[in-house]
Amino acid sequence: MGKLSFNFKVAYGVGQAGEGVFGTGLSFFLLFYYSQILGLSPGLAGTAIGLAVMADAFSDVIAGSVSDHWRSRLGRRHPFMYASFVPLAICFFLLFYPLVTSETGLFIWLAVFTNLARTMMSAYHVPHLALGAEITEDPRDRSALVAYRQFFSNIGGLVALFTFFLVFSRYFGEGEGRFNPGAYEPWAMFMALVVAGTIFWSAWGTRECIPHLPQVVETTKLSLVQIFKQMFRDFMDVASNRNFRFLFTGVFVVFVMVGVTGTLDIYMFTYFWELDDSIILPVIVAYAIGNALGTTVSVSLFATWGKKACLIVGGLSWAFFQTLPVVLRLLGWFPENSDTVELFGGSMQTVLPLLVVMKILQGFATAQANVGYGSMMADVCDEHEHNTGRRQEGAFFAAVAFSAKATSGFGGIIAGWALEIIDWPVGDHIRTAADVPAETLTNMGLFYGPMIASLGFISVLFYTQYRLTPERHAEMLEDLTERRKENVPGAEPAPAG
Repeated sequence: MGKLSFNFKVAYGVGQAGEGVFGTGLSFFLLFYYSQILGLSPGLAGTAIGLAVMADAFSDVIAGSVSDHWRSRLGRRHPFMYASFVPLAICFFLLFYPLVTSETGLFIWLAVFTNLARTMMSAYHVPHLALGAEITEDPRDRSALVAYRQFFSNIGGLVALFTFFLVFSRYFGEGEGRFNPGAYEPWAMFMALVVAGTIFWSAWGTRECIPHLPQVVETTKLSLVQIFKQMFRDFMDVASNRNFRFLFTGVFVVFVMVGVTGTLDIYMFTYFWELDDSIILPVIVAYAIGNALGTTVSVSLFATWGKKACLIVGGLSWAFFQTLPVVLRLLGWFPENSDTVELFGGSMQTVLPLLVVMKILQGFATAQANVGYGSMMADVCDEHEHNTGRRQEGAFFAAVAFSAKATSGFGGIIAGWALEIIDWPVGDHIRTAADVPAETLTNMGLFYGPMIASLGFISVLFYTQYRLTPERHAEMLEDLTERRKENVPGAEPAPAG
């Protein structure tokens, strides 16, 4: 559809703000809320959250495959984007508004609504990702769409954090901060409205591209069995692509690790670093700010260094900065929590500016990996079409969506059971490091830092096996353009939508 306008890129990217809210709610707040506020065992809470990963794998594949073969006047992707935003918002709110109090009831409630919320997110997120890959084949515009998407994802996460700590935890309920049980429900209601509004904005604001997108032209109706067979064929198709396998595996490993640390962040900031409610926010949002800043230069960096190099550097940077402060503290080479420094006309904990700087650097570098991954996966879709004659963005980006959502899925399981194994105390009376045994704090630091971050280094080994060069990709695009001029068919039969 030609060069993409600024307004169009914003409309496409803003939909990811809803997912930024959703992801922050599930990865940062949910385990803490159910274990430290509601008193559910962290192992059970983590398991309930993680059970959704299995549903995710299934729902992502369904959303990708069905939208690939959907036929309607709104195209292949937009019907699912419109259909998802209301039920997704409702499920998100109910996660923080349990109507049960027993441990068994909380476990079931958490498992059910996490699964429902993630299924609704799949119905939106996978078609949204696939839409971005098929809107344009221009490398800069394609990377720009991913950058806008990543930027607004960080904005959504920041909105979720700022509104909780600066508004709802102060003016709703009793007390302040993360231990205020009365803040979670009104915050979740407001965030649900943000999720619904941004997703609708994205769907409505990108509707002008529908006539220019690949369309399914046949109307063959398939039975339920045939649909599942089609999904299996789609999965086997994408799994047969070598570049896809290595790219997906590498990112999946690091996303799970990010999910573990993201889930434990609130525990580390509260108990390991002992940041109180007046200063915790700068450290929490530093990574997101760095990540948002990093997305603004990613397209230029790709042009200079290439996507693969940026992906590798970003992956290594995440693991390095994740490990550094914790290892320095455990070795006794980092300031103590009680140490203070005069800065900006006042006294503050010495660890605060150090952690902020490290998190900003980590977020900035990791943004290159996030944007590079999304753009490289879109390139793999072109390679797949070149090799098979089929456009299957939905099937490919089902894997992208699954890897991204695994951050809080598998991350929740691993983090929850790690807390269980080290005998982490639960309940809203556990408020400071003095309430936690010193050995337990050390074990959490070891797990959060070097043990988990070491797997981030492993993921880079998979990235090095990605072989699709920019030159080869450009050749494929030229060949595909010639084929389309000759009317080479590229659509698959589909059920009537």
